[in-house]
Amino acid sequence: MEFSTGFGWARLPVLAAAFILGSVLTVSAQIIPPFSPPAAAPDDEAEAAEAPDVNDPDVLKGIDVDKLDWSQLAIDAGTLNDIIAAKKRAQAAASSGLNWSSNANANGSSAVTVKQSVFEFWDTRIGADMTVASEPRTMSELLAQKAANGGSLPQSSGSAWATATAPGAGVIWDKTAVEARVDPGAEQSKIGASLTKSVPLSGDTQLTLQNGYSVNQQGTTAVPGIGGHITRNYETDRSAKVTITDTGTSITAGQTLSTTDDKWLRKLGAEQKLFDNVTVSGSVGETSQGAINKSVTAGFKKSW
Repeated sequence: MEFSTGFGWARLPVLAAAFILGSVLTVSAQIIPPFSPPAAAPDDEAEAAEAPDVNDPDVLKGIDVDKLDWSQLAIDAGTLNDIIAAKKRAQAAASSGLNWSSNANANGSSAVTVKQSVFEFWDTRIGADMTVASEPRTMSELLAQKAANGGSLPQSSGSAWATATAPGAGVIWDKTAVEARVDPGAEQSKIGASLTKSVPLSGDTQLTLQNGYSVNQQGTTAVPGIGGHITRNYETDRSAKVTITDTGTSITAGQTLSTTDDKWLRKLGAEQKLFDNVTVSGSVGETSQGAINKSVTAGFKKSW
């Protein structure tokens, strides 16, 4: 019996060659292709990714790298955390509107003021004015502080205050201002209010009328055999102020009455603005003793 296929032996080499070729193609398809560069970035990113130009300036030119103080980078984690925490506290104080200022006095103490806005609608502010006395470290500092303070060392003191400005009542007055101050060390306190009405006259001239009322309270410290007591003084003041905006000139006339005086005490003053916040002012006023009080001042004034 003979068995034969339809292909014949003559086609066997052709079939073998086709099989080998198919195997090679299959293996080539399974091999991972070589790395190809990513697609081109957008114009702005492509410019940032460009290699530096040989003509770019050398930032280390003229710097001796061997002489650099690399110890500045030797900061442990604890120190770094303290720096970050201090920065956050400073940012929080700035965002809260807390404002500190300090000025050195001639007697060796420091005048420290802190203030903060509480309610913007009525322009309400609170603050404290403090006098901080420094401890003398040497005998020369001790003698200098006593000489500048009348033979005694300066003492620390302070007072707290609050101010508020509110709208007026229609055409009667334009603005209402309230102020309160407490000085625990001197056992003094004051609360006052003022009503202001502004009336334009002609051109750049304006008339401002103001009525003020205040209560001043003074306490005395109790001593053995003598009890402490509190005295109150009620005061009323009225003033009229004419302001010429174009020239920076203002003239004020007013009078004051208090429970400690038996008559109205009149006062006349003027103020001239020189430039920016620098002004010169003078005043002439009566005193309860009958003498005339005169004063001329010049300085820097800024409202906040």
